[in-house]
Amino acid sequence: MDEIRQHSAGKCPVMHGGATTTGTSVMDWWPKALNLDILHQQDRKTNPMGDGFNYREEVKKLDFAGLKRDLKALMTDSQPWWPADWGHYGGLMIRMSWHAAGTYRIADGRGGAGSGNQRFAPLNSWPDNVNLDKARRLLWPIKKKYGNRISWADLIALAGTMAYESMGLKTYGFGFGREDIWHPEKDTYWGAEKEWLAPSDSRYASLNDPSTLENPLAAVQMGLIYVNPEGVNGKPDPLKTGAQVRETFARMGMNDEETVALTAGGHTVGKCHGNGSAARLGPAPEAAPLEEQGLGWINHQTRGIGRDTVSSGLEGAWTTHPTQWDNGYFRLLLGYEWELRKSPAGAWQWEPVNIREEDKPVDVEDPSIRLNPIMTDADMSMKFDPAFRKIAERFYNDPARFSETFARAWFKLTHRDMGPKARYIGPDVPREDLVWQDPVPAGPTGYDAAAVKTAILASGLSIGDCVATAWDSARTYRDSDKRGGANGARIRLAPQKDWPGNEPERLQRVLSVLQPLANRFGASLADVIVLAGNAAIEQAAKLAGHEIEVPFFAGRGDASEAMTDVVSFGQLEPVADGYRNWLKKDYVVTAEELLLDRTQLMGLTAPEMTVLVGGMRVLATNHGKTQHGVFTDRPGQLTPDFFVNLTDMSYVWKPVGPNLYEVCQRSTGAVRWTATRVDLVFGSNSILRAYAEVYAQDDNREKFVRDFVAAWAKVMHADRFDLR
Repeated sequence: MDEIRQHSAGKCPVMHGGATTTGTSVMDWWPKALNLDILHQQDRKTNPMGDGFNYREEVKKLDFAGLKRDLKALMTDSQPWWPADWGHYGGLMIRMSWHAAGTYRIADGRGGAGSGNQRFAPLNSWPDNVNLDKARRLLWPIKKKYGNRISWADLIALAGTMAYESMGLKTYGFGFGREDIWHPEKDTYWGAEKEWLAPSDSRYASLNDPSTLENPLAAVQMGLIYVNPEGVNGKPDPLKTGAQVRETFARMGMNDEETVALTAGGHTVGKCHGNGSAARLGPAPEAAPLEEQGLGWINHQTRGIGRDTVSSGLEGAWTTHPTQWDNGYFRLLLGYEWELRKSPAGAWQWEPVNIREEDKPVDVEDPSIRLNPIMTDADMSMKFDPAFRKIAERFYNDPARFSETFARAWFKLTHRDMGPKARYIGPDVPREDLVWQDPVPAGPTGYDAAAVKTAILASGLSIGDCVATAWDSARTYRDSDKRGGANGARIRLAPQKDWPGNEPERLQRVLSVLQPLANRFGASLADVIVLAGNAAIEQAAKLAGHEIEVPFFAGRGDASEAMTDVVSFGQLEPVADGYRNWLKKDYVVTAEELLLDRTQLMGLTAPEMTVLVGGMRVLATNHGKTQHGVFTDRPGQLTPDFFVNLTDMSYVWKPVGPNLYEVCQRSTGAVRWTATRVDLVFGSNSILRAYAEVYAQDDNREKFVRDFVAAWAKVMHADRFDLR
């Protein structure tokens, strides 16, 4: 023992190099263990602002006009340590804003500009984000000046919008209100590749069919925001690249017209940088030495700034006047023939044939030098893809339509993950309601909620029916992009009314009872659905010997079909719901991992997940009324029986199928219950078992009811941004 003490006494307790290199983390030792880290992200202990800080109130005090003036002044305030192209930082700032917003994908709502996540790994060190660290550093004096009244997330998104305004675009508007995170969203799935820019074949079932790109991904390669600018896997082919562009932008919620507008508008200003060798660049920010102070890709071998900058590897501007908003992109793209050439950095790019001298952009540092414009393979798809070409020609012949379409698409790009318009703050919020904002009208509040609950309990609906319907209505909420939820009662509309996970036949039976009650009492159906779940839970708690009132706030509205983007809402369909013990089909991912994903999207913690699952089981809310995990002799009562019997060592657990177990009496072998992986993980996983044991204790029966009600109310009110 003395030898062991002496050997370890001088060891530094800090894990050097991180768990992935030392091999000493729990997940390194037991890689198949259920990793709950996704539920522990953005813990309040990482936030330096303290519990009393409310950004959404603080930003309302911002000098909005002053901030915009300062940003526009910054655009032409070129700094010698990172000089502006043509004396204007607009292209750099737009790329920063674009790449922050462009990580958004509609499949799970993750990514986007809404949290300032670009400041952290892996995004701050993605190959496609080369030199955007310089853009954020250029913004620092403005962030320092306005302090707590402007988040990095808002500032990053606003910088690109102000850049466009400074170059002549009439923008559509801007909404503040994005709150910063203070720790990387390290568990967001960006792909399974182990190296940057690995060939994209592994992401597709068939590389010739872009629709087979692995969900929820949108980018075609690890480390890219969209598509490879040189072509599919770096091989130029505008038609193949165009197909990938269409799929990638669709996975961001954009149609063909928006896709062409964004591609053209993003490339109307600024340039690509590849006038040198990427081999001369130092490591990315996360790997850079201390003396670089958070910057990366530093070139210490040659000049590496101005005209000699290397970012994408392609080199050149797209238009004749890269600091002006105009229609020059389409004029050059459609007006010239283009041929493939290599950039100084060795990347494939397209350059015009026999271009007139006056159509060439000037050098970023010497206006007496004119250089060829360039196009990426994605740009060329706007010319060769028939559908894109038709739109491009329309925009070329109608510049006003192009400008308006782009302004709206840019607004959508930079605001899509903010949720409903009710969350937007500031003087430039557009008055128009847009369907992609999922508008919901205000609902009535003056009705008698207690009388509604009494009528529901007398209606003949079961506790399980009421709870399951309210849950299905609310569980669509995604905190990732603030979409879904019970507000709007969209569960009665397409596509939700037909989702298998919502049990359409049962759903229509329940709604046929609740809708007349809503009409009778002057309430919205959205409110009545939630009230039905609340009333049933209160009744179930009473049957178990506990008097408790579930929190409720009236005011939900009922959305119409015209307010509902059916295609977009289709992305919210659950493929699994561990809370109701349901899988749409068998997946490679385990049922318990799908439960964690759903839980994290709903903004719940691991303890909240635990108490909700236990309560939902005893309330008989399983999909299809299966009995898996219903570890109680008194279903319909809000008891901790699920946890009591799960932790009872008088039982043994036997697998009888891929996702099915029998719970047997240890003494006789008789089957007592059946269970799924989701049920048994609360006894198997050491962390979840610790939570389960809390609720199995004899002295925590009341705590179980209180905690269940609190977690339930959180889910029911998750989309009530007016209450936050």
